[in-house]
Amino acid sequence: MNYRHAFHAGNFADLVKHAALLQLLRRLDDEPAPLAVIDTHAGRGLYDLAGVEARKSGEAEAGIVRLMAAEDAPGAFAPLTGEVARLNGEGAVRRYPGSPWLIAEALRPKDDYLACELRPDEHGALKALMKGRAHVRTVCADGFVAAVENTPASGRVLVLIDPPFERADDYARIVETLRGVRRRNRGAMALVWLPLKDLETFDAFLRDLEDGVRAPLLVAETRMRPLTDPMKMNGCALVLMGAPADLAPDLEAICDWTARTLGDGGSARVYTLSS
Repeated sequence: MNYRHAFHAGNFADLVKHAALLQLLRRLDDEPAPLAVIDTHAGRGLYDLAGVEARKSGEAEAGIVRLMAAEDAPGAFAPLTGEVARLNGEGAVRRYPGSPWLIAEALRPKDDYLACELRPDEHGALKALMKGRAHVRTVCADGFVAAVENTPASGRVLVLIDPPFERADDYARIVETLRGVRRRNRGAMALVWLPLKDLETFDAFLRDLEDGVRAPLLVAETRMRPLTDPMKMNGCALVLMGAPADLAPDLEAICDWTARTLGDGGSARVYTLSS
């Protein structure tokens, strides 16, 4: 599988991930201590929805374009829709911000952001986009390795893990990365995005993660359709380690609206796992 996020930018999964990320960052920004953010699979940071890839897939039309036109979207989406509106002005939705853009815009001058991207061409675009931002550093490197190596031993840190799932061992590497991050900093937080295809794959990952990190986990599932065909991406899930206690209601609103409005017989649930 040769993954290119340009085909999928602004789809339903991006809405869930980015709306949740901005809600989390808003809460973390309320605390005075500096925050270090590490993004393991950053991508290019900004996407052209008028480009060939986006127009070919049509996923943005079924995702961010519908959200921006919706009159019943919950307030939990407001930080994301506000940023998209600012990028596009009064016209049509032609540009969509990836996590690097959203994180860099949300962080304060005293915070730090490390954006990792393994593909040289994507990293080149990301580096150019982030040029001039004093608190941002980009590296063309394996984000799983870089996250562990760059996790500070003390202080607040958030690790964002959103791999393309091109490799069969991505699930195992997520668990190993979070285990390594927690060895360096017991208070580290994490936000992990995963596709939902079949329950057994996802449940096996959760079991491995519970055994590996021994920390309370907040899980948010967005099922766009029943999980009956494991060959399709039937939804997505977020797994948060060390999430603020008051984040769950916003996650419920984000996932429920996305599944119910954009899905086909979709449903959502948010729950806590504790080892």
